[in-house]
Amino acid sequence: MRVSTRRLFSTRLVIFVVASVLAQLSLVNGELARAVEDQATAEQYAQLAEEIEGHFLKEVLPFWFPRCLDQEYGGFRPHFRSDGSLGPLNDKTIVFQSRMTWVAAEVAQRYSELAETYRNYARHGLKFLRTVMWDREYGGFYWGVDQNGQVKPSYGQEKHLYGISFGLYAAANVYRATGDADALQLAQDTFAWLEKHAWDRKHGGYWEAFARNGTPLISPPPPGSDGRANPQRDLLGTPYGFKSMNSHIHILEALTELHRAWPSEEVTNRLREVFFIVRDKIAVEPGCLNLYFTPDWRAVPDHDSFGHDVETAYLLLEAAERLHLANDPATIHRAKSLVDHALDYGWDNRLGGFYDKGTAFGQPYGLEKIWWTQAEGLNALLLMHELFGDDDPRYWPQFVKQWQFIKQYQIDHNTGEWFDTVSAEGQPQIKDLGHIWKAAYHNGRALMECGTRLRRLAGMNGLTPHEKSGKR
Repeated sequence: MRVSTRRLFSTRLVIFVVASVLAQLSLVNGELARAVEDQATAEQYAQLAEEIEGHFLKEVLPFWFPRCLDQEYGGFRPHFRSDGSLGPLNDKTIVFQSRMTWVAAEVAQRYSELAETYRNYARHGLKFLRTVMWDREYGGFYWGVDQNGQVKPSYGQEKHLYGISFGLYAAANVYRATGDADALQLAQDTFAWLEKHAWDRKHGGYWEAFARNGTPLISPPPPGSDGRANPQRDLLGTPYGFKSMNSHIHILEALTELHRAWPSEEVTNRLREVFFIVRDKIAVEPGCLNLYFTPDWRAVPDHDSFGHDVETAYLLLEAAERLHLANDPATIHRAKSLVDHALDYGWDNRLGGFYDKGTAFGQPYGLEKIWWTQAEGLNALLLMHELFGDDDPRYWPQFVKQWQFIKQYQIDHNTGEWFDTVSAEGQPQIKDLGHIWKAAYHNGRALMECGTRLRRLAGMNGLTPHEKSGKR
């Protein structure tokens, strides 16, 4: 959540004793133990703000920029090997290209000393989205192209709501960072395409997969027609004809960003619709998410994804601020319950960190710890502490423990970027540091958000020049 969380609740410096919590935690790091044992003081907030945001600015961001820029063919190169060197697998998907474009635009808005450079990076990304990833004949974004910008047969002609959502997310933020009319136009064109082709007029929400001409793909394509291994599921893995949690939380995210850039009546109405779908249909008691749905929003049982639980809490509250629902009890309760449930069922009390997945009420069975889940968990825990710490003291020690886990196990200290996946014990499993799914988006956003929030909790004059302007 951005600085707008101040509008959700009054900022409160939370001072509480956590000795009783510490007694229940198996902390092996002496420095961490002392940090948790102490009260959450302004000094501690300030120290962690410097550490977390410094990691982003001095390690994560320079890992990617400027060397990920493809100056020959446009866009951003995604593949970085385990040693940090640039790799050969440089297909360009709408998801990765949009995420890196969004990050560049966000950095330009938050950090005045980097603004000019990163506005240019954002424009670089937008140009690729507009001239290569956008289908000039039928509209909408292609899912993926090869390194040279040619549509790949292996991806087929299929377009997907998830990818298009990120294109919308990026274009809207580039407009906010630059004021460039072509960025707003691309955002408006994307929204119009979604309204025409993807919006489900009968049941609400959106269809997920589309033929190139925008026709929703309700049934699997003929065998062998697209060359993919699982013809029963679309490019994101959703069964054809079903709706998904994942796509809808990200169209919620995109519509929230679009509303900041272009708060039209049409955007407001669609944002409101998707917000209530996510809050009241996708999220369920006691605080988990259904993954798949029939077109009329009947849930199809599947696993609980703890990373999406905590991410959705953040995205719901972010959207609530735009809809003037910041103090709505149902929304507040739902966001908190999502984080609480992830802590109850998906949190490693011994080392820290969130597991990947499990059943809604049982032991987790996906014990790996994935970079994006840890990033979203870090952001959500601090958000919960800021909002509810007076009444529920567990969020602060868990936040500190989560950051310690990330520092000790998730960050590759040879390069500064994060490992994709580590085991429950913290051993790297997937070692490539960049690929078409792993950009600077999850950890970058979380680190920026946490830095801003910690400075605010510390009572520092810590708003960035962009935030001081009132634009955010």
